[in-house]
Amino acid sequence: MKYVMFSLGFDPAPRLGLLRGDVIVDIRTAAPPTWPDAPTTLVDLIHRGPVAWQRTAEIGGGASSAHSHLATTVRWHAPIPRPAKNVFCLGLNYAAHAKESSQARGREMKIPEVPVIFTKAPTTVSGPFDDVEVDRQATQQVDWEVELGVVIGKSGRNIAKANALEHVFGYTVINDLSARDLQQAHMQWFKGKSLDGFCPMGPVVVTADEFGDPQTKRLQLRVNGVTKQDGNTANMIFPVDVIIEWLSKGLTLEPGDVIATGTPEGVGMGRTPKEFLQNGDVVETEVEGIGILRNRLVDR
Repeated sequence: MKYVMFSLGFDPAPRLGLLRGDVIVDIRTAAPPTWPDAPTTLVDLIHRGPVAWQRTAEIGGGASSAHSHLATTVRWHAPIPRPAKNVFCLGLNYAAHAKESSQARGREMKIPEVPVIFTKAPTTVSGPFDDVEVDRQATQQVDWEVELGVVIGKSGRNIAKANALEHVFGYTVINDLSARDLQQAHMQWFKGKSLDGFCPMGPVVVTADEFGDPQTKRLQLRVNGVTKQDGNTANMIFPVDVIIEWLSKGLTLEPGDVIATGTPEGVGMGRTPKEFLQNGDVVETEVEGIGILRNRLVDR
């Protein structure tokens, strides 16, 4: 299943949908009278558990055209527009990216022996096709990072690697936009990663059963049509199951939590000369089997 959050011109309130080809089924209107409290958001659905997941999938799969909208006619929202917690993120999770980061910073950065974990504030999340406003009083060095996003579906702490993927509801696309000058100035990553709108997410969440093996997916990112990153999740230093195992040590992962799993090489900071995003640039962020984010940067 491919779940979306969307809204209509006559009603700006986001609602839960199921993407089928080029149409979105409106779960709120498609739900039968016998389910008056059907989930209205993806977070609500995730929290209700497997029985609700199955029921929603059946409703979406059997809905008539009367409950559907062409995907091109709706406004798309981030599938989880305001996470309950910070977005968990992995740094230096691809060896080639770790190497280019070392070169860019002019100091040796060893391949990590345990996951390098940081977070982005919930206010960073923006929609899959939204403009991202950049406060140029805060940063002059906005960089891109295509990442596979993981959405937790089942709560757990001290989760074993062997059971880790059982806790995943689904997968999405994330662009971990980064203010490199703030990263350098503050000597840590949180501030430079947490400017408003700096986590475009979507366009859908693909359920784990449909997505398949998360370590076989191609990731690409383009700026104004020019490919900047082209990698594969097979090259992660710490795959998704290991990330969940490490992250959950003494820390409870909850339904709706989001994990950004790191980026391959090709970021602007690692290029010669360095490249950073400018006003009007359009960034396309793509993960195989999920879809494409398309965001324009706009100075304010």
